[in-house]
Amino acid sequence: MKNFIQNLLRYPQFLVLIIGGVLSVAIAPIIPLLKKPVTAIAMITAIVSGFIGVSLVLRAMLGLDIA
Repeated sequence: MKNFIQNLLRYPQFLVLIIGGVLSVAIAPIIPLLKKPVTAIAMITAIVSGFIGVSLVLRAMLGLDIA
């Protein structure tokens, strides 16, 4: 039973390590692009517009109103 609980307590650690690895692999190619001002502005604009788009779609799907 002790081994089972120890193994169960390891899952959050594995989850954090996997998420960290995925973020590291996803962000590593983006960092050199941020050194150029034109691509940095374009990427920031794309990220902000993506978040706005997702929020608008979710509000429409869930029927949420601001007012």
